[in-house]
Amino acid sequence: MPDYSTSLKKYMPEAAAPVISQWINDTGCRFKVTRSRNSKLGDYRAPFKGSSHQITVNHDLNPYSFLITTVHEFAHLKTYQEHKNKVKPHGNEWKENFKMLMEPFLNRAIFPADIIQAIAQYLNNPAASSCTDINLYRSLKRYDTLQTRAVHLEDLPINSCFQLENGRKFQKMEKLRKRYRCIELHTQKVYLFHPIAEVFPSED
Repeated sequence: MPDYSTSLKKYMPEAAAPVISQWINDTGCRFKVTRSRNSKLGDYRAPFKGSSHQITVNHDLNPYSFLITTVHEFAHLKTYQEHKNKVKPHGNEWKENFKMLMEPFLNRAIFPADIIQAIAQYLNNPAASSCTDINLYRSLKRYDTLQTRAVHLEDLPINSCFQLENGRKFQKMEKLRKRYRCIELHTQKVYLFHPIAEVFPSED
């Protein structure tokens, strides 16, 4: 049985690597570390035409984000094993599996205290992504080491301009309940942005 711990500990806390290695072996999952994707941190694909389960996780996440994303995707795998496609992707079945799979890591002194506290709150009602839980997202971001010019949208003044990584430019307007109304400068179309969306300040 292959031991993937040596490779995995490059991306996640060392104490977690043997557990994830065991999960990969137990499920026959094809586990891939992939390039950075703006739209998602990780992905699960169910078996298709004889293929195995596949999980991909972005390579540039900090170790704690990488581990939580990995557990998130294994919860999808476990839910598929139990229910196939008969339940909602992030329904109660997935939430229960995510809570159960996270448990071993919460008892091994793997996470710093602030992340443990944020995870405990998040586990009350796990969402589709850890990024949608502002408290957990902020806790995880403290441990990022990559330097970036990006700032959180909520930190920019109202009416200021910003751009996305793909070059599209917007003006930040007022907050509507949980999101900011923003106008794309080129098309004048209105979009709603999450307060902790990462954007780049612009002079335009």
